[in-house]
Amino acid sequence: MLEDKTPQRTPLSQLGEFGLISHLTKNFDVKQASTLKSIGDDAAVLDFKGKKTVVSTDLLIEGVHFDLSYMPLKHLGYKAVVVNLSDIAAMNAKPTQITVSIAVSNRFPLEALEELFEGIAMAAKMYKVDVVGGDTTSSQKGMIISITALGEADEKDLVYRNGAKENDLLVVTGDLGSAYMGLQVLEREKQVFQVNPNNQPDLDNYTYLIERQLKPEARTDIRELLEKLEVKPTAMIDISDGLSSEIIHICKQSKVGCNLFEEKIPIDPQFINVCEEFNIDSTTVAINGGEDYELLFTIALEDFDKIKANPNFTVIGHMTQESEGVHLVTRANTKIPLKARGWDAISQ
Repeated sequence: MLEDKTPQRTPLSQLGEFGLISHLTKNFDVKQASTLKSIGDDAAVLDFKGKKTVVSTDLLIEGVHFDLSYMPLKHLGYKAVVVNLSDIAAMNAKPTQITVSIAVSNRFPLEALEELFEGIAMAAKMYKVDVVGGDTTSSQKGMIISITALGEADEKDLVYRNGAKENDLLVVTGDLGSAYMGLQVLEREKQVFQVNPNNQPDLDNYTYLIERQLKPEARTDIRELLEKLEVKPTAMIDISDGLSSEIIHICKQSKVGCNLFEEKIPIDPQFINVCEEFNIDSTTVAINGGEDYELLFTIALEDFDKIKANPNFTVIGHMTQESEGVHLVTRANTKIPLKARGWDAISQ
């Protein structure tokens, strides 16, 4: 028998809204004890038994936040969940539930949404969060995804952006800039493909960067790691809009200054190579790139010995008096005022 090369396309109108919801959510099971009632009623019912509830919402719009010419729908579903869980992790809280709302045009068949929800289900399973509700509706053009994430924490464990003190150390998880360079590689290959559709991209030298862009991970592991080390950050934020923007957020809300040291910023060797290939300054990208979803936090100076040997953490600077301002200290020991040049959702 010859294989049917034409993919099946089931129009969404064939199922109707409630049939579609039932179809897409049939594989979600409940893992959290705090989920009393999940999908299937007018609202979810959650019981956190005295813990504080943390809530964060993100909106992803086709053509603004993602490009389906190189973003597979399964990866999109996964990433849409991860970027929300990263916000919960940045509060030093444990993510527990999400709701998923989508608006799609009639160019998307059922099979496309199945792929999207496969990615959502994969992320929910990986991070042990329950999908407890949401909404579906139609869109005039393209796809819109809105995910709300909920988490729980004891009040004493919550960390805000406004607690950094003078002389605190500035610490970051993982490495920076790779997600942005992954995006640059994908955009370049898209342009090559548009000129010559027969040209197949060779992406072997860019695997780490592309994975950081298409399939980032939320650092939900850091909360338990810090707890074991007996370290509580004084302020924390996730790096979604770029390191410079996030440092400035912490400084403004905590009323402190900061010295960020260029030589301390953690970057991946593949990232350095690709910056050279693109003739882009690696420090500029690492500071302004965004979408790394690493955690940036401050700790008291006396906690340095607890984290100094841990490969998950890099001390990249220290907090100063507010009057000293926010600066990048270059390898040549020159101080340059740090500006927020990262992602700005409104001015794009």
